[in-house]
Amino acid sequence: MSVTATRMLARDWRGGELGVLVLALVLAVGVVSGISAFTTRLQNALETESHRFLAADLVARSGRELPAPWLDEAQQRDLEIATVLTFPSMVYAGDEAMQLASVKAVSDAYPLRGELGFSETAFAEVVPRSQGPGPGQVWLDSRLFPLLDVALGESVDVGDATLTVSGAVRSEPDQAVGMYGYGPRLMMHYSDIDATGVIQPGSRVSFRQLYAGDADALLQFKEWLEPQLEPGQRLIDVSEGQPGVGEALARAESFLLLAGSLGVVLAGVAIALAARRFSERHNDYVAVMKSLGATSKVVNGLYGRSLLLLGGVATLLGCLLGWSIQSLFFTLFADQLPVQPAPSGPRPYLIGAATSLTCLLSFAWPPLRRLGQASPLRVLRKDVPLHSGRTFGDYLLGLTAISLLMFWYSGDWKLTLAVLAGLAITVALGMVLALTLLRGGRQLGMSAGSIWRLALAGLQRRGTANALQVVIFAMAIMLLLILVLVRTSLVDEWQMQLPEDAPNHFMINIGPEDVQAVDQSLRQADIHSEALYAMIRGRLMAVNDEALPTWEEAEAAGHERHQREANFTWSESLPPDNQLLEGQWWESGTEEPLVSVEAEFAERYGLSIGDELSLLVGSQPLTARVSSVRELDWQSMRPNFYLIFPPKLLANYPATFMTSFHLSADNKLFLNGFIREFPTVTVIEMDMVIDQIRSIINQVSAAIELVLLVILATGSLVLVAGVQASVDARMHESSILRALGASRRLILGGLWIEFAALGLFAGLLAVIAAEMSVAILQFWVMDMRYVPSPWLWPLGIAGGILLIAGLGVWSCRRVVSHPPVAVLREL
Repeated sequence: MSVTATRMLARDWRGGELGVLVLALVLAVGVVSGISAFTTRLQNALETESHRFLAADLVARSGRELPAPWLDEAQQRDLEIATVLTFPSMVYAGDEAMQLASVKAVSDAYPLRGELGFSETAFAEVVPRSQGPGPGQVWLDSRLFPLLDVALGESVDVGDATLTVSGAVRSEPDQAVGMYGYGPRLMMHYSDIDATGVIQPGSRVSFRQLYAGDADALLQFKEWLEPQLEPGQRLIDVSEGQPGVGEALARAESFLLLAGSLGVVLAGVAIALAARRFSERHNDYVAVMKSLGATSKVVNGLYGRSLLLLGGVATLLGCLLGWSIQSLFFTLFADQLPVQPAPSGPRPYLIGAATSLTCLLSFAWPPLRRLGQASPLRVLRKDVPLHSGRTFGDYLLGLTAISLLMFWYSGDWKLTLAVLAGLAITVALGMVLALTLLRGGRQLGMSAGSIWRLALAGLQRRGTANALQVVIFAMAIMLLLILVLVRTSLVDEWQMQLPEDAPNHFMINIGPEDVQAVDQSLRQADIHSEALYAMIRGRLMAVNDEALPTWEEAEAAGHERHQREANFTWSESLPPDNQLLEGQWWESGTEEPLVSVEAEFAERYGLSIGDELSLLVGSQPLTARVSSVRELDWQSMRPNFYLIFPPKLLANYPATFMTSFHLSADNKLFLNGFIREFPTVTVIEMDMVIDQIRSIINQVSAAIELVLLVILATGSLVLVAGVQASVDARMHESSILRALGASRRLILGGLWIEFAALGLFAGLLAVIAAEMSVAILQFWVMDMRYVPSPWLWPLGIAGGILLIAGLGVWSCRRVVSHPPVAVLREL
């Protein structure tokens, strides 16, 4: 019997019967496995690139020296290690020149990820280096050369150590980890620390141990290390080291999972449509078999084995196609990728095979199984009804299968439910809208011209089938629009977070006596800055007269709330980019003890309107009542504060000031004169960090564009399969009309109008469902703010009309290019 199944497949292939089904299955497996392999490798590449922000895969950080056995354990697990120590110190050159610098001591292996930017002299051409300075040497920030009046080969003093200047440090992969350093950078070798004698008990230092290596070994090491962490020691990954990048990667991952999930849905729909058409065209063949004595069991066995054989071949071809897709992408876009991505492993192709098997059993087999119910009477009477209708059980089986596939692929039940909600909206609205509009055209069709009357009559005659087609078309278009909308929202939000003129430098420690002079200096240099904000450091001691435990006490008791230091400011009005969530802002000139609290801070400490905070500023107590809760964007590169008070309340407390501003690369020399004029002001340069963030986001955006193109191809397949699902009936009717003398213009005109009407309804429905689905996805899954998209309406509706009408007429073109008898014989 297996030979019979093989022969039947070979005959059907020669006859063109299996073309759509095989193509749908191969493309379904190819797209799902290709996207999965592509996204897996791409995520690995982007995650590897993002680790540049740590100069490692994992970092342990503390204000006191970290245990040396941790490094020994890491080496035993075949992990690479490095050590870093940062601290502020005065640097001397000769008897007079001195400058506060942020000193960074690094071991030989630093950095484990990324590269250092180095130049032989200040502001010269940057070249990459895989290691820092050697023992007895230092690299200086370019601005330190004129500030200390030193040249290459001369010496500077750090504490008791005299070190030789051997170059300029231009960039570091982990600049973002310690963004609030003190002054320009001086980089030295870790072995020279003891000679400086500057590290004493109570010194303000930061110790870091860096680890990198195989993901599994790193995870096991992390699990071993976490229970040993003591208060003040913490582990940092990329999401903490640079939250902006972590958030961008998390949202990009959600998009890629969404794209893959929608690819699974589109694949299932395409296979279901192709299998349905295949079974309808085989009813007469099965009727002949049964009239010759074949039983339903024999028919089901024959088609079951044929389907498995077909599925096996299509799965192999699909996996090969998927491998080719992801290989082609990485070949074409290798220059845009930061690193050579590692292999994806077998998981994407297992997903492709599982998708193939699930789609065959859930979508292709049910209509083929009912072929065994075909009546032998169809040999004599073509009016005997076909047993091709889908039962409620079939729909339930398909929904369950697609839901499990999406959840398995994405691993995110929220994303799965959001997509299913969009599909449910489409189906519910689609059937109501399609049936109403299609049936409402009856009177219009009676009074219309011949072409319109022909088209509207066709719509009425196949009302239920057309309504189902509208739903299928709408589902495909809706899923594509969802991806376009989410992609646009992601890229727009990233660009808004990091515009070209975003502040890329911070100034802190501006004394009250220098505020006016600093502001004037920036204005004279035509540098736009944010407002100068007072910055006061205080310690939160109690909430509603309930004393908070210290960090050590909270850590021991497992409590989240504890005493903590925070920077706060005063302001008469609500600062830009701050949004009130609760409460009211105070009136100008108020002397009431009020405070406005940032939303995450309020959530962490369980604060609400009316709660009372007790703080300690130096030795002076401060008590205030929460009057409002604010939301702000920490990635805006503008001064932001957890706590804001009325100005008069803080008038008697000592304060320094801070601001941020944008400085172009060709204007960097401004900083040299500025620091000479204001030596106590600390300038924090964030331009390199922002460039790194922007580079990561650009790569993620390019990846999203590529995945979107793949899903668009899959959606086109669904549209083709949807059109071909009813093309036989339309070609049959059109051939009869041609045999009765209808002109080509009448036939094509009627088909254009009929398919354009289906496209209109499908496009309208798709836009409505897409807007609702995106609102759910952005709010519930991607933590984004939903904004309506008016441009989507003309795009979705016009696209639906053009796509469906073009595909429909193209699929039926044979009816006007071949004799009617030849067309009828093929059907």
